[in-house]
Formats: sequence, structure tokens, C-alpha cells
Amino acid sequence: MAVKIRLARHGAKKRPYYRIVVADSESPRDGRFLENVGTYNPLREPAEVTLKTDRVQYWLQQGAIPTDTVKSILKTQGVTAQAAQPAQ
Repeated sequence: MAVKIRLARHGAKKRPYYRIVVADSESPRDGRFLENVGTYNPLREPAEVTLKTDRVQYWLQQGAIPTDTVKSILKTQGVTAQAAQPAQ
């Protein structure tokens, strides 16, 4: 089971609002997910992002792969995969 950190679309037509979720790669975009780790509202200026950084880092340590869009959101928020690596 490959786990991804990706966006799930919510909101009305032409008024998108996204949840940042951890989901199995085979589940549908807006379907079943393992955990909700944040939100993303692109309509605000600047775009509004809320994250549970501790949970995002946990999932990155467990091998979850962020999509390109989520990777750029994490980068702007200062959450990196390197910071999430366990200390050895």
C-alpha cells in the first residue's frame, strides 16, 4: 500500500477549498483517507494554509510521498522531508 499526501477538493463550483490528506494511492481523490493533516484555500490573497506539522512530519518519516502541489505547499510553509528524517 503506497501512501500519499495529497489534496482532496471540497467547496462549491468555481470556489475550490482543499483538505491536505494522507491517503492510499489507490483511493479516489475525494474518497477514503487515513488522516486529515491540513487545509489549503487558494482563493485568499495570499493563499491560506493550515498544517498539523507534527503529523505531516510523522507521515513523511513513515514513507508517505507528497504530490508535487503538496510538496510546494510544504516547502513554502517550511516543512521539509529532510527535517522529518529520524535522527540516527
